Amino acid sequence: MSVKPSVDLLPVAILAGGLATRLRPATERIPKALIDINGRPFIAWQLEYLRAQGVSRVVVCAGYLGDQIRDTVGDGSGFGLRVDWSFDGPALLGTAGALKRAQSLLDGPFFVLYGDSYLPIAWRPVQQCFFASGQPALMTVYHNNRQFDRSNVEFENERITAYSKRHPTPHMRYIDYGLGLFHPSAFVAVPESEPADLADLYESLAGRGRLAAYEVHERFFEIGSPEGLQATRDYLARRSPGRTESDK
Repeated sequence: MSVKPSVDLLPVAILAGGLATRLRPATERIPKALIDINGRPFIAWQLEYLRAQGVSRVVVCAGYLGDQIRDTVGDGSGFGLRVDWSFDGPALLGTAGALKRAQSLLDGPFFVLYGDSYLPIAWRPVQQCFFASGQPALMTVYHNNRQFDRSNVEFENERITAYSKRHPTPHMRYIDYGLGLFHPSAFVAVPESEPADLADLYESLAGRGRLAAYEVHERFFEIGSPEGLQATRDYLARRSPGRTESDK
């Protein structure tokens, strides 16, 4: 794999196609991306933060009630971004399947951000680490120690030695932070137009020693659970969009 590093931030794929069952009944009529966070839809906070980081292109991978998200965001010009849209179609494709479908819009290496995550870190060092690694994928990891969610990563000597969401081990003290980087070659084995899970792809890459890692030290925020939703509202109420922990 040969990729020329870029001084600009790569495009970002936002995975916003899930059913958000843990937030029902709030998400029975609106998608999770449009949940109100202090008077604004959550995706507005995400997009404003991406622009502050230096991102210029975003592809939203949408599924459940995705038309509502597109009606709210449009082409992204209101956020100073170019936003394109990739829809699952009649059946949900899962996280890896959705990224496979969006490949033609991404056109090269790209970041992946979960649609329910707000991650207060600087992105440029993560991208630099990805290019320096020479690997087809990179996962950001956080020393969670089962604090905010179930830990799913064994991380030693700056490398991921094991990853599994379904079969955690007693040695897993780290967690997938929610920001990844991929070269399109990582998706060669992912079937076209069929459901596939990003967790399975990560696990396969880690097992073959093809998954780079970048450790972060700022906690993540998410709106995938009622508890996480409240913590995110509290956090964003105290902060200006675009700031990272290092800006304090």
